[in-house]
Amino acid sequence: MVFWEGYVTDEAMGTFAPIVVYWLYAGFYQLLPPLDKYRLHTRKEEEEKNSVPLASVVKGVLLQQLVQATVAQLLFLLTSTADISGTIIQPSIPVQIVQIIVAMLVMDTWQYFVHRFMHQNQFLYRHVHSQHHRLVVPYAIGALYNHPLEGLLLDTFGGAISFLISGMTARTAVIFFCFAVIKTVDDHCGLWLPGNIFHIFFQNNSAYHDIHHQLQGTKYNYSQPFFPIWDKLLGTHMPYVLLKRPEGGFEARLKKD
Repeated sequence: MVFWEGYVTDEAMGTFAPIVVYWLYAGFYQLLPPLDKYRLHTRKEEEEKNSVPLASVVKGVLLQQLVQATVAQLLFLLTSTADISGTIIQPSIPVQIVQIIVAMLVMDTWQYFVHRFMHQNQFLYRHVHSQHHRLVVPYAIGALYNHPLEGLLLDTFGGAISFLISGMTARTAVIFFCFAVIKTVDDHCGLWLPGNIFHIFFQNNSAYHDIHHQLQGTKYNYSQPFFPIWDKLLGTHMPYVLLKRPEGGFEARLKKD
């Protein structure tokens, strides 16, 4: 039993809830006061280093979400296991937890290798992935700001493969994709807030990903959005130290082994 049952189908929730959650969570960060003492970069750095206006970022994200919604609808249509009455038997809670963990690992694997290839292939980096790195100083709304081809290959296909391999239903997908969206937005928020559960439970967090957006860190910390497993296994993990800036805030600085 879920709160939307009887009002909205699982398939509709699985398609649109992640989009709504994205804008609510990213919008929450956007509406926060400056919080200079928790920022990983100063506001001056953000203005000077980022080469794309907010309006273009919003348009880029909306385009990617349109593609994601279209693919999600097709995916749910093709994989529906409803009986004649339209009922889908939901797996037990332990099974759903295992499916979500499997989906997390599959998504991490897919995104690591596609992301890394887009950095190593000069043509793909120059013409595709560099669009995301125009936000040298990440912020929440720009979490899904990508070239349309990257959005399709990295995020949309990655999500579809995670869904298919894990064997989850549309109802479980609502939980998984909403959580994945929240985690991705948080990784790009540009803040190191005290008590943030993502910083407590995940090594792959806003500071970890900030290293990747730095000029000297673009060949490291490819892992996203959950665990740094592949970075550590394949030698692309870059540890860092968080230093307090005299003027306030933090700096994530590379610490080579």
